[in-house]
Amino acid sequence: MGTWIAKRVALAACAGLLLAACSRTPPETALRGQVAALQEAVEAREPGAIRRLLSEDFIGPGGMDRERAVRTARLAFLRHRQVGATVAGPLQVALRERDATVSFEVALTGGSGGLLPEVARLYSVETGWRLEDGDWRLLSASWEPRL
Repeated sequence: MGTWIAKRVALAACAGLLLAACSRTPPETALRGQVAALQEAVEAREPGAIRRLLSEDFIGPGGMDRERAVRTARLAFLRHRQVGATVAGPLQVALRERDATVSFEVALTGGSGGLLPEVARLYSVETGWRLEDGDWRLLSASWEPRL
């Protein structure tokens, strides 16, 4: 009887492990979620949330590091009472084992809170992501204005 119970417990444990493994978010879905979280952090004007999404060794244009990226966001938040970041078109995701690139176009807007933004610009963006402790962190970003 004791062996029968032990087998049932072992079988239940294996089934639980299999279900847990199956319920993990697929990498592409997780990356799309991180891009959406970055968009939300910008629109909510939350520099801390932006910092948490960036890898400690983040690098941007002109040697921009993590702290300079957060300071740049803060400056935009000071200049504009409302900030918008709208992804225009589909995300192009290229996955590798522990890193990925995500490319997209984004419309950035800023304004004083009126009906229409005072500033609007469309950018082509390429981002590099790395899996760190089970979460995707933004490792690099480059962007250029679209004409």
